[in-house]
Amino acid sequence: MKTRHQPTDWREGRRLRAWELHQQGWKQKDIATALGVTPGAVSQWMARGRAGGVAALRNRTSPGAPVRLSAAQRTSIPALLARGAEAWGFRGDIWTRARVAAVIKREFGVAYHPDHVGRLLRELGWSVQKPIERATQRNEQAIAAWREQTWPAIKKKPSVKRAHSSG
Repeated sequence: MKTRHQPTDWREGRRLRAWELHQQGWKQKDIATALGVTPGAVSQWMARGRAGGVAALRNRTSPGAPVRLSAAQRTSIPALLARGAEAWGFRGDIWTRARVAAVIKREFGVAYHPDHVGRLLRELGWSVQKPIERATQRNEQAIAAWREQTWPAIKKKPSVKRAHSSG
């Protein structure tokens, strides 16, 4: 019995070949020996084949976790974040993955782990932004004056190396 479609990988091809050999009257232990697998594997494949035919022996895609946010909800996230973190009750206007997760939970009732929020934001075209850490009491004028006046005065001058005599 020939299959209509080509196998998608060698494992699927091996299962389909086992089914073909079974249809030709081969014993399961002989199929296992010919294909280099255990008789238990062949037994499982034959059970799948009897239950669902050749289609049951083909590769199955993993369905994955169900999508928890609709497409409209996902596309509305940037607009929610554009309001700023302080508008959502956070101190400072910096977005973290945990803060975004809290906003998604508050707005849509869907809880996401902060790591997943990072993937979600990358899908929406957002990138990681690292804020420049500076003291709030920083005085730019005093820093500039220090660089121009004090620093040159205390900066070490290059020392003149003298040749040593070995004499």
